[in-house]
Amino acid sequence: MRLLTYNVNGIRAAIKNGLIDWLQQHPTDVLCFQEVKATHDVVDLALFEALGYTYHWHAAEKKGYSGVATFSKRPADYAVLGCGLAHYDCEGRILRTDFDDITVLNCYFPSGTTGELRQGVKMQFLAEFFDYVQDLRQSRPNLIVVGDYNIAHTERDIHDPARNKNTTGFLPEERAWMDRWFASGFVDAFRTKNPDAVEYSWWSYRAGARANNKGWRIDYISVAESIADRIQAAGHHPEAVHSDHGPVWVAINEIKSERANE
Repeated sequence: MRLLTYNVNGIRAAIKNGLIDWLQQHPTDVLCFQEVKATHDVVDLALFEALGYTYHWHAAEKKGYSGVATFSKRPADYAVLGCGLAHYDCEGRILRTDFDDITVLNCYFPSGTTGELRQGVKMQFLAEFFDYVQDLRQSRPNLIVVGDYNIAHTERDIHDPARNKNTTGFLPEERAWMDRWFASGFVDAFRTKNPDAVEYSWWSYRAGARANNKGWRIDYISVAESIADRIQAAGHHPEAVHSDHGPVWVAINEIKSERANE
Protein backbone atom coordinates (compact mmCIF):
# COMPACT_ATOMS: atom_id res chain seq x y z
CA MET A 1 0.00 0.00 0.00
CA ARG A 2 1.35 3.40 -0.97
CA LEU A 3 -0.26 6.10 1.14
CA LEU A 4 0.10 9.86 0.68
CA THR A 5 -0.99 12.71 2.95
CA TYR A 6 -1.25 16.25 1.61
CA ASN A 7 -2.60 19.52 3.00
CA VAL A 8 -3.85 20.94 -0.30
CA ASN A 9 -4.88 24.35 1.11
CA GLY A 10 -8.04 24.30 -0.97
CA ILE A 11 -8.64 21.30 -3.21
CA ARG A 12 -10.13 23.32 -6.05
CA ALA A 13 -7.09 25.60 -6.10
CA ALA A 14 -4.79 22.56 -6.02
CA ILE A 15 -6.60 21.05 -9.00
CA LYS A 16 -6.14 24.31 -10.91
CA ASN A 17 -2.45 24.16 -10.02
CA GLY A 18 -2.02 20.75 -11.67
CA LEU A 19 -2.80 18.26 -8.89
CA ILE A 20 -4.53 15.74 -11.16
CA ASP A 21 -1.66 15.58 -13.66
CA TRP A 22 0.77 15.13 -10.77
CA LEU A 23 -1.30 12.28 -9.32
CA GLN A 24 -1.30 10.56 -12.71
CA GLN A 25 2.49 10.55 -12.57
CA HIS A 26 2.65 9.38 -8.94
CA PRO A 27 0.35 6.36 -8.51
CA THR A 28 -0.92 6.10 -4.97
CA ASP A 29 -3.33 3.67 -3.33
CA VAL A 30 -4.67 5.95 -0.58
CA LEU A 31 -4.76 9.76 -0.73
CA CYS A 32 -5.46 11.72 2.44
CA PHE A 33 -6.13 15.40 1.85
CA GLN A 34 -6.47 18.05 4.54
CA GLU A 35 -7.81 21.58 4.37
CA VAL A 36 -9.96 20.79 1.34
CA LYS A 37 -11.99 23.95 2.08
CA ALA A 38 -15.03 22.69 0.17
CA THR A 39 -17.96 20.32 0.23
CA HIS A 40 -17.79 17.38 -2.15
CA ASP A 41 -20.62 18.67 -4.33
CA VAL A 42 -18.63 21.68 -5.58
CA VAL A 43 -15.55 19.66 -6.61
CA ASP A 44 -15.18 17.88 -9.96
CA LEU A 45 -14.81 14.41 -8.49
CA ALA A 46 -14.96 12.82 -11.94
CA LEU A 47 -11.29 13.76 -12.23
CA PHE A 48 -10.47 11.44 -9.32
CA GLU A 49 -12.90 8.76 -10.43
CA ALA A 50 -11.09 8.67 -13.78
CA LEU A 51 -7.94 7.76 -11.85
CA GLY A 52 -9.79 4.88 -10.18
CA TYR A 53 -10.56 6.44 -6.79
CA THR A 54 -13.54 6.16 -4.50
CA TYR A 55 -13.78 8.67 -1.69
CA HIS A 56 -15.04 9.66 1.75
CA TRP A 57 -15.40 13.33 2.58
CA HIS A 58 -15.72 15.16 5.90
CA ALA A 59 -16.32 18.86 5.33
CA ALA A 60 -16.46 21.62 7.92
CA GLU A 61 -19.78 23.30 8.57
CA LYS A 62 -18.15 26.66 7.87
CA LYS A 63 -17.78 27.24 4.12
CA GLY A 64 -14.27 27.49 2.73
CA TYR A 65 -12.67 26.17 5.91
CA SER A 66 -10.81 23.07 7.04
CA GLY A 67 -12.19 19.68 5.96
CA VAL A 68 -10.57 16.35 5.11
CA ALA A 69 -11.10 13.82 2.32
CA THR A 70 -9.73 10.32 1.76
CA PHE A 71 -9.51 8.76 -1.71
CA SER A 72 -8.60 5.13 -2.28
CA LYS A 73 -8.18 2.81 -5.24
CA ARG A 74 -9.87 0.07 -3.21
CA PRO A 75 -13.08 0.95 -1.38
CA ALA A 76 -12.64 1.18 2.36
CA ASP A 77 -14.17 -1.64 4.38
CA TYR A 78 -15.52 0.89 6.86
CA ALA A 79 -15.51 4.67 7.24
CA VAL A 80 -16.35 7.08 10.06
CA LEU A 81 -16.66 10.83 9.65
CA GLY A 82 -15.38 12.56 12.79
CA CYS A 83 -14.37 11.30 16.21
CA GLY A 84 -17.65 11.76 18.07
CA LEU A 85 -16.67 15.11 19.61
CA ALA A 86 -19.03 17.69 18.14
CA HIS A 87 -16.79 20.69 18.76
CA TYR A 88 -14.16 19.19 16.43
CA ASP A 89 -16.41 17.27 14.08
CA CYS A 90 -18.13 20.50 13.02
CA GLU A 91 -14.73 21.63 11.72
CA GLY A 92 -14.13 18.48 9.64
CA ARG A 93 -10.86 17.40 11.26
CA ILE A 94 -10.83 13.58 11.48
CA LEU A 95 -11.81 10.90 8.98
CA ARG A 96 -11.34 7.19 9.62
CA THR A 97 -11.10 4.51 6.92
CA ASP A 98 -10.40 0.80 7.46
CA PHE A 99 -8.58 -1.44 4.98
CA ASP A 100 -8.42 -5.05 6.20
CA ASP A 101 -6.51 -4.93 9.50
CA ILE A 102 -5.22 -1.37 8.97
CA THR A 103 -7.09 1.76 10.08
CA VAL A 104 -6.11 5.10 8.57
CA LEU A 105 -6.94 8.31 10.43
CA ASN A 106 -6.80 11.36 8.16
CA CYS A 107 -6.38 14.37 10.47
CA TYR A 108 -6.12 18.14 10.36
CA PHE A 109 -4.99 19.46 13.73
CA PRO A 110 -5.87 23.05 14.72
CA SER A 111 -3.04 25.48 14.00
CA GLY A 112 -3.23 27.88 16.93
CA THR A 113 -1.84 30.69 14.78
CA THR A 114 -4.68 33.18 15.25
CA GLY A 115 -4.15 33.90 18.94
CA GLU A 116 -4.43 32.58 22.47
CA LEU A 117 -8.00 31.36 22.07
CA ARG A 118 -7.20 29.05 19.18
CA GLN A 119 -3.95 27.97 20.82
CA GLY A 120 -6.07 26.86 23.76
CA VAL A 121 -8.34 24.97 21.36
CA LYS A 122 -5.26 23.32 19.86
CA MET A 123 -3.97 22.13 23.22
CA GLN A 124 -7.41 20.83 24.19
CA PHE A 125 -7.64 19.03 20.85
CA LEU A 126 -4.26 17.38 21.42
CA ALA A 127 -5.35 16.10 24.82
CA GLU A 128 -8.72 14.80 23.65
CA PHE A 129 -7.35 13.38 20.41
CA PHE A 130 -4.73 11.43 22.35
CA ASP A 131 -7.44 9.84 24.50
CA TYR A 132 -9.61 9.14 21.44
CA VAL A 133 -6.77 7.29 19.73
CA GLN A 134 -5.91 5.28 22.83
CA ASP A 135 -9.53 4.12 23.01
CA LEU A 136 -9.66 3.31 19.30
CA ARG A 137 -6.54 1.19 19.38
CA GLN A 138 -8.21 -1.21 21.80
CA SER A 139 -10.30 -2.46 18.88
CA ARG A 140 -8.16 -1.29 15.94
CA PRO A 141 -4.51 -1.59 17.02
CA ASN A 142 -2.95 -1.28 13.57
CA LEU A 143 -3.38 2.47 13.20
CA ILE A 144 -1.79 4.85 10.72
CA VAL A 145 -2.42 8.45 11.76
CA VAL A 146 -1.64 10.87 8.95
CA GLY A 147 -2.08 14.53 8.29
CA ASP A 148 -1.18 18.07 9.19
CA TYR A 149 -0.24 17.98 12.88
CA ASN A 150 0.75 21.67 12.81
CA ILE A 151 3.74 20.89 15.07
CA ALA A 152 7.44 20.62 14.24
CA HIS A 153 8.68 17.93 16.58
CA THR A 154 12.44 18.45 16.90
CA GLU A 155 15.05 21.03 15.94
CA ARG A 156 15.75 18.98 12.80
CA ASP A 157 12.19 19.61 11.71
CA ILE A 158 12.36 23.39 11.45
CA HIS A 159 14.81 25.64 9.63
CA ASP A 160 15.34 28.16 12.46
CA PRO A 161 14.60 26.54 15.84
CA ALA A 162 16.14 29.30 17.94
CA ARG A 163 14.08 32.09 16.42
CA ASN A 164 10.88 30.03 16.53
CA LYS A 165 11.17 28.65 20.06
CA ASN A 166 8.20 30.76 21.19
CA THR A 167 6.19 30.36 17.99
CA THR A 168 3.03 28.28 17.86
CA GLY A 169 3.82 25.03 16.12
CA PHE A 170 7.15 24.76 17.93
CA LEU A 171 6.19 25.57 21.50
CA PRO A 172 7.67 23.39 24.27
CA GLU A 173 4.26 22.09 25.29
CA GLU A 174 3.43 21.10 21.70
CA ARG A 175 6.75 19.33 21.25
CA ALA A 176 6.24 17.58 24.59
CA TRP A 177 2.91 16.28 23.27
CA MET A 178 4.75 14.86 20.25
CA ASP A 179 7.23 13.17 22.60
CA ARG A 180 4.33 11.62 24.49
CA TRP A 181 2.60 10.64 21.24
CA PHE A 182 5.56 8.71 19.88
CA ALA A 183 6.26 7.18 23.28
CA SER A 184 2.69 5.85 23.40
CA GLY A 185 3.21 3.23 20.71
CA PHE A 186 3.72 5.03 17.40
CA VAL A 187 6.71 5.55 15.14
CA ASP A 188 7.38 8.47 12.83
CA ALA A 189 7.47 6.72 9.44
CA PHE A 190 9.73 9.31 7.85
CA ARG A 191 12.24 9.35 10.72
CA THR A 192 12.25 5.55 10.90
CA LYS A 193 13.55 5.35 7.35
CA ASN A 194 15.42 8.68 7.23
CA PRO A 195 16.86 9.23 10.72
CA ASP A 196 19.24 12.06 9.82
CA ALA A 197 17.50 13.71 6.86
CA VAL A 198 16.52 17.38 6.97
CA GLU A 199 13.34 17.71 4.92
CA TYR A 200 10.25 19.88 5.30
CA SER A 201 6.57 19.68 4.41
CA TRP A 202 5.48 23.34 4.72
CA TRP A 203 6.94 26.66 3.67
CA SER A 204 5.65 30.17 4.23
CA TYR A 205 4.60 32.07 1.13
CA ARG A 206 6.75 34.97 2.35
CA ALA A 207 10.37 35.88 1.57
CA GLY A 208 11.08 33.05 -0.86
CA ALA A 209 10.92 30.47 1.92
CA ARG A 210 10.26 27.54 -0.36
CA ALA A 211 12.91 28.48 -2.92
CA ASN A 212 15.42 28.72 -0.08
CA ASN A 213 14.02 25.60 1.65
CA LYS A 214 13.34 27.46 4.88
CA GLY A 215 10.51 25.23 5.99
CA TRP A 216 8.89 23.24 8.76
CA ARG A 217 8.09 19.52 8.95
CA ILE A 218 4.57 19.62 10.36
CA ASP A 219 2.89 16.86 8.31
CA TYR A 220 3.37 13.33 9.60
CA ILE A 221 2.60 9.68 9.06
CA SER A 222 2.53 7.94 12.44
CA VAL A 223 2.47 4.15 12.28
CA ALA A 224 1.52 1.92 15.19
CA GLU A 225 4.46 -0.08 16.50
CA SER A 226 2.45 -3.25 15.84
CA ILE A 227 2.92 -2.74 12.09
CA ALA A 228 6.13 -0.68 12.05
CA ASP A 229 8.05 -3.60 10.58
CA ARG A 230 5.81 -3.37 7.52
CA ILE A 231 7.12 0.08 6.55
CA GLN A 232 9.13 -0.24 3.33
CA ALA A 233 10.01 3.40 2.65
CA ALA A 234 8.83 6.94 3.43
CA GLY A 235 9.57 10.45 2.25
CA HIS A 236 8.42 13.81 0.92
CA HIS A 237 7.62 15.29 -2.48
CA PRO A 238 8.98 18.85 -2.21
CA GLU A 239 8.67 19.28 -5.97
CA ALA A 240 4.86 19.21 -5.77
CA VAL A 241 3.78 22.86 -5.71
CA HIS A 242 -0.02 22.77 -5.58
CA SER A 243 -0.11 24.19 -2.05
CA ASP A 244 2.10 25.78 0.61
CA HIS A 245 2.54 22.22 1.89
CA GLY A 246 4.17 19.27 0.15
CA PRO A 247 2.97 15.65 0.12
CA VAL A 248 4.31 13.07 2.57
CA TRP A 249 4.22 9.38 1.63
CA VAL A 250 4.80 5.91 3.00
CA ALA A 251 4.95 2.49 1.37
CA ILE A 252 3.72 -0.16 3.76
CA ASN A 253 3.32 -3.89 3.29
CA GLU A 254 -0.33 -4.86 3.56
CA ILE A 255 0.61 -8.47 4.32
CA LYS A 256 1.54 -9.22 7.90
CA SER A 257 5.16 -10.22 8.29
CA GLU A 258 6.09 -13.53 9.89
CA ARG A 259 7.37 -11.62 12.93
CA ALA A 260 4.01 -9.85 13.26
CA ASN A 261 2.24 -13.22 13.23
CA GLU A 262 4.34 -14.73 15.99
